[in-house]
Amino acid sequence: MFINFWYTAGRSTDVGDEPVRRRMLGLDFVLFRDTAGTVHCLADTCIHRGASLSAGKVKGDCIQCPYHGWQFDGEGACRKIPSLGSQARIPARARVDAYPTVEKYGLIFAFLGDIPEAERCPILPIPEYGPEGPMPGWAATIQHFDWNFDYKRSIENGIDAAHNEFVHPTHGFSGNRPDYRVRHEAWRWVEDEWTTGFFSRNIAPPLPEKKMREASGREGNAIIDAGTGHHGISMLWTYIHPTPEMKIHQYLFETPVDASHTSLYLLNLRNFLPEAEHDDRMMGRNEYVATQDRDILHDVRPVLTPEKNTAEFFTPSDKPIAMYREKLKRWEQRGWRIDVDAVERDHKRVVYAIPCPARRGTKGWVLDAVPLRPAAVGAASAATGHLGEVGRA
Repeated sequence: MFINFWYTAGRSTDVGDEPVRRRMLGLDFVLFRDTAGTVHCLADTCIHRGASLSAGKVKGDCIQCPYHGWQFDGEGACRKIPSLGSQARIPARARVDAYPTVEKYGLIFAFLGDIPEAERCPILPIPEYGPEGPMPGWAATIQHFDWNFDYKRSIENGIDAAHNEFVHPTHGFSGNRPDYRVRHEAWRWVEDEWTTGFFSRNIAPPLPEKKMREASGREGNAIIDAGTGHHGISMLWTYIHPTPEMKIHQYLFETPVDASHTSLYLLNLRNFLPEAEHDDRMMGRNEYVATQDRDILHDVRPVLTPEKNTAEFFTPSDKPIAMYREKLKRWEQRGWRIDVDAVERDHKRVVYAIPCPARRGTKGWVLDAVPLRPAAVGAASAATGHLGEVGRA
């Protein structure tokens, strides 16, 4: 798991008048709204005696600890220590880590890290979604899943072009076409500092759901346009165009709860059957497909993504996965990877916090910053070398 990325902490509707506890990156956080309605995200440990802030109450613009009534504002600063009296000066060291938050697309995003804003991977842009909701001509649904697998395995599944033919019968022909192969040489690539993706054209059967098939106007097999890719460490985009006019754009935001448990938020946008009466139909299809991926990923071994690509036998269609893993190595070299083993070893004796932006340039924090793994010597060159082999195959 990695710090210094935006992670989805929930749907906007999840946080109302009461504080909400969220576990992300193996640690606990509290979400609450202030009097202006702004969502805040803090480390969920009171620095006084270790109580859970999420078990407390929202008091005005602060979260109040249930143990001794200490109050912390949205920036993590302590504003009240009842035992000292109402006129007491609050020590500057009395603060907890607070993380930047943004509400977009009906979701709450929290930046769990300490790097400056200009250096951060942006939240995945969605051109079909405006400030007030879906753009004209588009309809949206949001679905949430909590599943027991490594989020990196899930992202890799999303950019795996070869799995659709066999995992999703509605997407292909289960390997029964004698001319089937992944035509990787025709892919159109998308890549930048944060993204790896590709667009392709594939033969697909007609849509299985009656209303969707009628909307497409297609009853037979056809060549369709599709694209998929990751953005940052745990965001995924997938475009499916069953016909040139009919478009399904899916955005999957994955938050690691811990090393082998992932919380997924699926935002689905469509430009057909826009009426709300069709939302359940669309969500039912999405869940049907998503659970097929889930069932495969539950049994993938090892549970965690291998440290070396040579532990798996790659083919040319696995190039997007090799490229994603190369980016992981680069981010690890920047010192962003959590030392999960150290956290698990110390969990009964030490409460760790993801370092927040305010830690830069200030000292005297009560909670220890989560331990991070040092960069592996030669990791970048090893990943690049294997990627080259895949690209030439």
